[in-house]
Parts: sequence; C-alpha cells; structure tokens
Amino acid sequence: MSDLNPRVIYSENYNPWFNQALEEHLLNNVKNGEIILYLWQNEKTVIIGRNQNAWRECCCTCLERDGGKLARRLSGGGAVFHDLGNQNFTFITRKENYDLEKQLKVILEAVRNLGVEAKLSRQNDLFYHNLRFSRNAYYFTSERALHHGSILVNTDLKLMRNYLNVSPERIYALKKDSAQEKEINLAEIYPDITVSELCSSLEDSFYNHFGRPRESPEFIDPELREEFSELYRKFASWEWRFGRTPEFDMSFETRFDWGGIELGLELEGGRIKSANIFSDAMNVHLIKELEEALRGCTFNLTAMYNALEDLVEFYGEEDKIMELAEWLLERDL
Repeated sequence: MSDLNPRVIYSENYNPWFNQALEEHLLNNVKNGEIILYLWQNEKTVIIGRNQNAWRECCCTCLERDGGKLARRLSGGGAVFHDLGNQNFTFITRKENYDLEKQLKVILEAVRNLGVEAKLSRQNDLFYHNLRFSRNAYYFTSERALHHGSILVNTDLKLMRNYLNVSPERIYALKKDSAQEKEINLAEIYPDITVSELCSSLEDSFYNHFGRPRESPEFIDPELREEFSELYRKFASWEWRFGRTPEFDMSFETRFDWGGIELGLELEGGRIKSANIFSDAMNVHLIKELEEALRGCTFNLTAMYNALEDLVEFYGEEDKIMELAEWLLERDL
C-alpha cells in the first residue's frame, strides 16, 4: 500500500508550449507525499530534446508552413512527433518518491489490459514484438523528478517521417538494428482502441499501483493562467526553441551508444571561448557539465582530454566522459 497521494490531471489545451508550461508548473509545485499523473496531447508538434539542434532534427519550415509547432522539452533524448493520435503522460513527484520501475509498470499494465502484448526494452521504451509504440525521457531538479513519455495510438506516421530529420550518423546506427527502431500505432494491433480508452486504462493502472481508490481526475481548462504565463513565454520563445545554434569556429560530430554528440567550439586567442554540445543523450546535466569543462580550456587535444578527465573526479559517469575524451584525442586538428 502506497503512502503517496495520487492525482490525475488532464490538460484541455493542445498547444505544446501551454502543456510544457503546465508540466513545469506542476513540477515546481508538487507537494511532499504527492505523485501526479499528468495526461496531455499536442496538435501537430515536433518536440526536440533539451540539448538538440532544432535545424538538424526537424524540417522546421515544412512544419510551420503546415501550421505545426516546434517545441523543446526540459528532458534529454531524441526528437518526437505529436498529434492528436498520440497520448502523452508525465509522472511528477518529489525525488524521494520517484520509482521508475513502478511508473513504467503503470504504463505497461495499462496497455496490456487493452489486449496489447507489450514489453520493455533495455532503454525503457515499450514495444510490441520489435515495434516501438512508446518512448520515455526524464528530468530532475535538486528536489523533484519528472518522467514523461508518449504512446502512439493512431498517429499520422507519414507526417512523422516528413517532419523529422535524421542525421547521417543516426541513420548508420539504425541500419545496424533497424527492426528495433520501427514504430507502430496501437490501433494497428488493437483496431478498436481510442485515446479516451487508453487514458481510462492509464488512470485505473495508476491508482492500482499507488494503492488508492480511483478518484475523479482534474481538468485544466485551455485558458492560459497567470501562475504559469511566464513559463509559457519561455517555451514559446525563439531563444528557447532555436537559440542554441551560433556559428562555430570548429565543429566535431559522432555517435556513441549513449547518444549522438555535435560539439561546436568558438575560439578566441587560442582558447575555447564557448563550447556548445547538441545531443540526444538522456542525461541533460552531463551535457552541461561537458560544456563547462571545455569552456576556457586551451585549444589543443591534450588540454581538452585533461579537462574531461578532471571532470570524471568531480561528476562521475567515467565511461561516457572518457569515451568522448579518447575520441577527441584522435581528431585531426
């Protein structure tokens, strides 16, 4: 029996910037002993990961020409397409109550109860056989935790392919295990399924796993509220969505098992004035630490290697940091 107080909250707005603002507002204000299941949908949207390059991940001109919106989320990971055939979920709680295994079981049980033979991958995505229908991503503050994802119910997969660009490095990686990257709608497995039916199953599973009787959900009306209007302006702003794309003096790009890296360096007087890393890696905080470690460093391979090696002692994540450091050491400047 859980001691947490579960709440189910729906957004009645299909604007991604509204829904992101509400999500962060809920994260900033979640109470002790509380867990929130936030359910929301976006209309014709590409959402990129926190550290991704918008121009590389999305055909922005096509998307906006067709009335769609580009959004950048708080969490890491790769770009995804949302429309009203896609259902999004977010678990929000304090860090001490965060339980990824239980949260994933909520989603897994909900789709299994609808007749879908679902399974989890090592990366915590959900599959039907070798076809993926749900992705997950994560974001943490010092005291709070957020786990969110999307479920393909009846999404327009043709539009998804039209709007999402895939880097040559990622295309190469996908070819090595292409079956694992194919997407499927739940409606192809269970033709009668609806988004509404899925949401009802998610509610049942959520209350079942958190040990409380089912309660009526809360609905947030589509009008922008003053308490998160500033967050809305942030998520809607050009600076948040596109602003991390300056001109670089040097650029390096590769893909590791844990994520792609596009490293842009601005140089001044033989030193690295700024380092910007675009990545679909899940750990958004690691990417920021890598940028900080390289900033101000002398622009030579040994100095860059040493700066990253020093970061290991401070931050951890030795395997990932040293893999990047050793790759940089082999570059031809």
